[in-house]
Amino acid sequence: MISYLSFAAILGLSSGFAPGPLLTLVIAETLQHGRAAGFKVSIAPLITDTPIVIVVVLLLSQISHVDPLIGGIAILGGGFVFYLGVISIRIRPVTLSTEMVKERSLLKGIVTNFFNPAPYIFWIGVGAPMLIKAYDESPVFAVAFIVTFYGLMVASKLFLSVVTAKSRNFLSGDIYLNIMRLLGVAMCLLALGLVYDGLRLSGLIG
Repeated sequence: MISYLSFAAILGLSSGFAPGPLLTLVIAETLQHGRAAGFKVSIAPLITDTPIVIVVVLLLSQISHVDPLIGGIAILGGGFVFYLGVISIRIRPVTLSTEMVKERSLLKGIVTNFFNPAPYIFWIGVGAPMLIKAYDESPVFAVAFIVTFYGLMVASKLFLSVVTAKSRNFLSGDIYLNIMRLLGVAMCLLALGLVYDGLRLSGLIG
C-alpha cells in the first residue's frame, strides 16, 4: 500500500503545483474574489475527471489480463510521466498577469479542465492501470490511491493560491522552483519503474 500512496502523493503534488491553465485560473480567482472562489475552481477536476476515470478503468479492466497490451500502455505511461518530470526539472520562473482576468466560476473551471488533454493522457497511460493494479490487491488500496492523489492535488493548488495572494512573486521564487525540480526528479524515477514493469509485462525482459 505504501508504494501506491507514494506514487499517488508524488503525482498529486506534481499535478497540483505544476503551472497550467487550471492553476492560473485558481490563482486569478483567489486574487480577485477570495479563497472561496479559488477553492471552487480547485475542485473542478473532481467533477471533470470522474467520468474519465470510470470509462477508462472499465475499458482497461476488460483487457487487464492481456499482459503485452498492458505492458505497452505502461511503457507509454512511463514515457509521459518522464516527460512531465523533465518539464518540472527545467521549470522557469512563473509570472502572473491579472490585467485581463474576468470573473470566473466553478463552471469555468470545469470547462478549462475538461478541454485539457493532460487528464485523459494521465488516466489512460498511468492512473487507470495503477488503480486497477491496486484494486486487484485490495479495494482499500484503490480508494487510498484516489483519495491521496486528488486530495494532494487540490490541497496544493489551494496552498499556491493562498501563498500567491500574499506574495505574487512566490511562483518566481526559489522555493517554488526547487519544489518543482524535486518533484520532477521523483517523477522521472517513478517513470523508470513504470517502463520496467511495462517491459516485464511485455515479455521484453525477464
